[in-house]
Amino acid sequence: MTEEIFIGLEAVGQLKDLLQNRAFKKTVVLVDENTHRHCYPLLKSFLPENHYVVQIQSGEEHKNLTTCEHVWRELTDQNLDRWSLLVNLGGGVLTDLGGFCASLYKRGIRFVNVPTTLLSQVDASVGGKTGIDFMGFKNHIGVFQEPLAVLVNPVFLQTLDLRQMKSGFAEIIKHWLIMDAYKFYEQRYIGMFTEDWTDLIRHSIDIKSRVVTADPLENGLRKILNFGHTIGHAVESFYLEKPGQTLLHGEAIAVGMLCEAWLSTQKGLLPQEELEQIETFILSIYEKVTIPEADVQAISHLCLHDKKNDGATINCTLLQKIGEALYDKPITLPEVQSALRYYQLL
Repeated sequence: MTEEIFIGLEAVGQLKDLLQNRAFKKTVVLVDENTHRHCYPLLKSFLPENHYVVQIQSGEEHKNLTTCEHVWRELTDQNLDRWSLLVNLGGGVLTDLGGFCASLYKRGIRFVNVPTTLLSQVDASVGGKTGIDFMGFKNHIGVFQEPLAVLVNPVFLQTLDLRQMKSGFAEIIKHWLIMDAYKFYEQRYIGMFTEDWTDLIRHSIDIKSRVVTADPLENGLRKILNFGHTIGHAVESFYLEKPGQTLLHGEAIAVGMLCEAWLSTQKGLLPQEELEQIETFILSIYEKVTIPEADVQAISHLCLHDKKNDGATINCTLLQKIGEALYDKPITLPEVQSALRYYQLL
């Protein structure tokens, strides 16, 4: 598991201690245009005076090898050696890509994640997964590599719009559905109406940390964290290639959770009553995504490239009940297509 996770308003202050306690020769901060403008000023005073900033373009469409090459060229131009530090300041796209770049540069340098979106704070920056998209497939190339630390400061959430907050909230819902029924029933009448996100963030990170600690390389239990992601990633990947129709990660995962919850019921696992409770809650927060019948087959075939698959078998995480997930449950292309059509009827 990650060496250290700091959560709260004082979290970024820990960066200064980390730098003082380790003899890094150089420090580089990776930002995008948004975090450079809104978040970097909050971090700058905790960094060495001679640090260097590398900027990339925001958005899932830039989570690719071309952007990695830009980062590696910048690190090379700054003469970074293996005793340097990369600080990833951004959302899930940036922390995924930044961690990947750090893991491969000179066979690996240390990195710190400072997640700035709700999605990255509760999910993407924790757990040691790094990677990029390739040939239209989500996270197709990547490595497991733990950051030196994760610094989670809820103050960064003030820079986000409602759509981005909803995207991150999908992963929080997922954590309740796979491991904490009590939290789901406690929060389903509250939804996103909270003034202090610290407790919800801490709770989600705790769930993910326990799972990752038990199964760091995703050989078994960790696969439950993929609930909603087999179909959700397929939907996200498909519309990533459609100008003007791109979905945020959490929006696609909301679709995936509804589809995979329905499949859970169809396979005699999840009770109908609990399926309806999940549907009511998720649809109260997320707008329906229009998926034309003409797109259903193409989306379903993207599931064949899911990383959890075993050969031609699509392995999915399904729910036995709210708060309890089962991994490596085989599903078929016709079942995926039926689930997408069911979603359209909700």
